[in-house]
Amino acid sequence: MTLHLSIMLWLPLAFGILGLLAPPKLAGRLALVGTLLVLAYAITYLVDFDSSMAGLQHVTDETWIGELGISYKLGVDGLNLFLVLLTALLWFSCTLWANFNDWEKPRLFYFHLALAQTSVLGALLAQDLALFVVFFDLMLVPFFFLTGIWGGAGRVQATMKLVIYTLVGSLLMLTAAIATGVLAAQGHGSLSFAFSDLAQRTLGESSQQWIFLFFAAAFLVKMPAFPLHGWMPDGYRAMPLPVLAVFSGVLSKVAAYGFLRVCLPLFPDAVAQYQPLLLLIALASILYGSAMAFTTTETRLILGYSSVAQLGFITLGIFALNAQGAQGAILQAFNHGLVVAPAFFIVALLAARSGGSEDIRDMGGLAMRAPALAALFLVVTFATLAMPGSSNFVGEFYILLGVFQEQTVIAIVASAGVVLAAFYALRLYITTMHNRTGPGVESREMELRDGLVLVPLVLAILAIALYPQFALKRSEPTVTSIVPVAHGVASGWTVYGPGSAEHGP
Repeated sequence: MTLHLSIMLWLPLAFGILGLLAPPKLAGRLALVGTLLVLAYAITYLVDFDSSMAGLQHVTDETWIGELGISYKLGVDGLNLFLVLLTALLWFSCTLWANFNDWEKPRLFYFHLALAQTSVLGALLAQDLALFVVFFDLMLVPFFFLTGIWGGAGRVQATMKLVIYTLVGSLLMLTAAIATGVLAAQGHGSLSFAFSDLAQRTLGESSQQWIFLFFAAAFLVKMPAFPLHGWMPDGYRAMPLPVLAVFSGVLSKVAAYGFLRVCLPLFPDAVAQYQPLLLLIALASILYGSAMAFTTTETRLILGYSSVAQLGFITLGIFALNAQGAQGAILQAFNHGLVVAPAFFIVALLAARSGGSEDIRDMGGLAMRAPALAALFLVVTFATLAMPGSSNFVGEFYILLGVFQEQTVIAIVASAGVVLAAFYALRLYITTMHNRTGPGVESREMELRDGLVLVPLVLAILAIALYPQFALKRSEPTVTSIVPVAHGVASGWTVYGPGSAEHGP
């Protein structure tokens, strides 16, 4: 079966534009239909994916700006397959959730939500560096408006911080991308930004170093990672919860994916040189995020700092520079998105039963008359703390296994993050569901429409927990073709090209 990736890529934006022209009451329904069709396409690509192939599948490759060597090249492989599925699933769930609420200027709201999905899909599917940068930068534009117009208290300050941090990162990335294409073209005659061409054109070691640092800064800001997370607290407080769920569940993963798609294949010398630095940044993110999640009482920020810690684990796996770490990072990126989105939806349900407060000190006793909600929340909690038997446990196990092979001390210290996750996850669950009933708390079961959002996401968590090999098997061929390049350099091998290495004298 041959499908055209462009259809899936542009479907959300097409339905967003239709929503602009439709009556306001239909805008949300049209956006929901668009996300449902994207989800159907993503599932079809998953079923049709050949897990024995390491290369791209369903490739679209057309010249876009020939004079600049920029092509409109899309494709799926083991690196982006499950992130595309995650994007489709979370956008459908959160668009359905958004339809439960009344929004001022609904046509504009759903247009920006649709534009955001197209931008994320474009960044994940792009197989040309210039195209990747365009979509990566475009991702933040709709979230600027979604936060600035429909956000809560402090949205102006939050939007300004978000713009300043990400604008600096975007400028660094743009500079690095242009330099990569121009420097790689020297001696080859033609300018090209296609990843497949750039991987065959090795840059000098000094050029790789500063270009890698520019890309790393942009990716670490977007995750966010400590200490480049300054925009996160205000941003998480201000964003509407359905918007925040897709932002936290998907956008941070695009940044982690950028390390695997761009940095490891194109800048192996720099990746090997700065491996210790990135491992230390990842370790600091794990410890800092876990400590902050345990001390704050705002439910949004508990999940926000938890995400900083989880992205630290994902970065740790990537820069272990071996197949186990990278596969664990891909699986954990998918797992975290599946877990954090329903967690934010549960936060909304808890706040609705606590007089609108999102502070855990105003909650308590909510499980008394809501056993179904309590049970679903418990599944999400166990997944968050990587309980043995959950897919998060498998992802973190792979990551730590990979890091143990490279940096034993860092792996041992990072293991503390697993313990800390149990503290803040159980604290959130017990305080909100089982402590004494808080003032103004109304304990009641969730409604049927709430189950339409929450139950499918929890079932997806359970499905990947029961059979994580489903994801690992499909990522393995691609990972084993990309990681050895950087790993070979870090281990003192002489690297001739992607997938080939010979030990030096």
